[in-house]
Amino acid sequence: MNHIKLLIAPALSLCLFLTACGGGDSGNTTPPSKTISVSVTPNTVTVAVNQMQQFTASVTNTSNTSVTWMVNGVTGGTSTVGTISSSGAYTAPGTVPSGTITVSATSVADPTKSGTATVTVTASGPTISVSVTPNTVTVAVNQMQQFTASVTNTSNTSVTWMVNGVTGGTSTVGTISSSGAYTAPGTVPSGTITVSATSVADPTKSGTATVTVTASGPKYQGVLRYHNDAAITGQNLNETVLTLANVTQSSFGKLFSHSLDGQSYAQPLYVSKVPIAGQGTHNVAYVATEHDTVYAFDADGDTPGPFWSVNFTNPAAGVTTIPAADVGGGGPISPEVGITSTPVIDGNTGTLYVVAATKENGAYVHRLHALDITNGHETFGGPVAIHARVSGTGADSNNGQISFDTQYELQRSALLLSNGVVYIAWASYNDMGPYHGWIIGYDASTLAQVRAWNATPNGQQGGIWMAGAPLSADSASNLFVIVANGTFDADQGGTDYGDTFLKLVPSGTTFTVSDYFTPFNQQTLAANDIDVGSCGLTLLPDQSGAVKHLAVSAGKEGRIYLLDRDNMGKFHAGSDSQIVQSIPGALGHDVNDNDYSTATYWEGNVYFVGNGDVIKQFQLTNGLLSTSPVAQGTTNYGYPGANTSVSSNGANNGILWSIEASGVNILHAYDATNVASEIYNSTQAGSRDSFGTAVRFTVPTVINGKVYVAGKTQFAAFGLL
Repeated sequence: MNHIKLLIAPALSLCLFLTACGGGDSGNTTPPSKTISVSVTPNTVTVAVNQMQQFTASVTNTSNTSVTWMVNGVTGGTSTVGTISSSGAYTAPGTVPSGTITVSATSVADPTKSGTATVTVTASGPTISVSVTPNTVTVAVNQMQQFTASVTNTSNTSVTWMVNGVTGGTSTVGTISSSGAYTAPGTVPSGTITVSATSVADPTKSGTATVTVTASGPKYQGVLRYHNDAAITGQNLNETVLTLANVTQSSFGKLFSHSLDGQSYAQPLYVSKVPIAGQGTHNVAYVATEHDTVYAFDADGDTPGPFWSVNFTNPAAGVTTIPAADVGGGGPISPEVGITSTPVIDGNTGTLYVVAATKENGAYVHRLHALDITNGHETFGGPVAIHARVSGTGADSNNGQISFDTQYELQRSALLLSNGVVYIAWASYNDMGPYHGWIIGYDASTLAQVRAWNATPNGQQGGIWMAGAPLSADSASNLFVIVANGTFDADQGGTDYGDTFLKLVPSGTTFTVSDYFTPFNQQTLAANDIDVGSCGLTLLPDQSGAVKHLAVSAGKEGRIYLLDRDNMGKFHAGSDSQIVQSIPGALGHDVNDNDYSTATYWEGNVYFVGNGDVIKQFQLTNGLLSTSPVAQGTTNYGYPGANTSVSSNGANNGILWSIEASGVNILHAYDATNVASEIYNSTQAGSRDSFGTAVRFTVPTVINGKVYVAGKTQFAAFGLL
């Protein structure tokens, strides 16, 4: 060995000499290539027979990341050991194989490099189940119904949608998209229509829904209520005109506008194909103002003025709006208070229900009006003056009774129409009082009062305003509401529900509190005016996790609450661990006013815009919300943040819309799959798309290729230019 060392040494010396003296450019030396590596995740799994497992390959140190998938060395696998697709979807064989199963991914760039995963195939695993909601529906010809599939006991929740056993359906029985959007056929089919969702992971498992197709549905259709539906999800899944590609500064903008006689805090409503006497059939937008006026505008801008308008004042007879000075300045609602809440429209009867506040020769009056949407005439014997009285010993009680105070009760929350009853809720003007939170219901066909309920009958406050959102309702006609700061003693057997999320069941002339949730720090929230009830409670579509029926909201503290609607949790001292999720500090950048934004839902995403915050997108996975945003914008919204709407064609072309008020007055549009991408805002074209002054909490209405915005002095429509 010594003679070998002696031979190496001179060679090494010569090498060092040449390096030191050569003066060459080391930059010309080609660096050694990096070694390609491949890894497969997950690397160890157990899969039941006939079940699917998705694998992912990670290839590093090359721009060519393609791989060849194999099972036990066979490209694509075999029926004995299982098969695998070119995208890494492994399907276990129908029987348990002998020996070890190895899934491998081999680099196309360097076939000597591969990664592997070990698969154990068992005779059975957790049984996959699939359910479809809603499971029984009636749909008119040519109308759309959105279905949702819930798949449990597998990470692969994909489904194949069918109608009467045909993937995608047919023109005879109706068609269905890959996202579950069913469109009824043009004529009533014979026999039963069954919509089914079949698990991709286990094609032997499916859920079904029964569809009855009728010759006609509700007489009128459109955006008939706040945030689009009774669950207040804020989504319109039938928008086929506006897309991510055409909502741009060059092709989208303001089309027309109309002057208003007062501020509009109400969301504009929209009805298609409304017959207007002497003017044919039109799409109509309905706008309500604080000057106690309701307008019916041509939603397509083809008519210069309103088709009709009605005003509920009569100054000559001493009937006016309520001066803001009479109610402590009215807060932001100044100089007058008239119609503040969003009306609701009954599509079956063509009736618009709206509450107007007036001052009549010194007396304060709230009236429920029922207007014919074709001409603005009163129907069903309306209007009716609103009065109520309940038993209680709380603030402003008299002989064990509390009467509805027509001066200090503010009707801010949007109206809800549920099961033939119009529900109306009240709070106060800037906590002026004494006051209580009220819910009063009227029969939609007779305008007779059917029930009244007080949130704090033996206490005080407890307003219901929710930044303009209405009560929400599920398919069983349960009502959900959030009561703001006030007396709370329900945990001690009392009937006062300040700072509480409630599930109410209509019962005779009142409600039964079926369930509730009160945050553990209720006393702190109430004492510091950082209460809940500053936005609505959004009911989510059925989820695939352990808890199927969820609701989501937030409060001024900036905390997001995810609740089980079937087991809301009541009150636990010390923590909120009994609820599905409590996410502190999620929203807003203020000391005590962090959220007034009602959650909007679309395709497993939940959106908020907190006070002084950017727009945030959270994601639902197996019934749980991401604890931090999966995407967020870059624009900081001033006070009070914003409320949003979403438009899409089923699962495609999702666009999230918001109005930025706080003196900025901008309409924004974001890619709903990633809100970090703003696709349009109304300042991009200079003053071309200016729509006047926005008011806080307002919501854009999106339907049939147009976006409608109402504000302080204008009603404006946006669309394709």
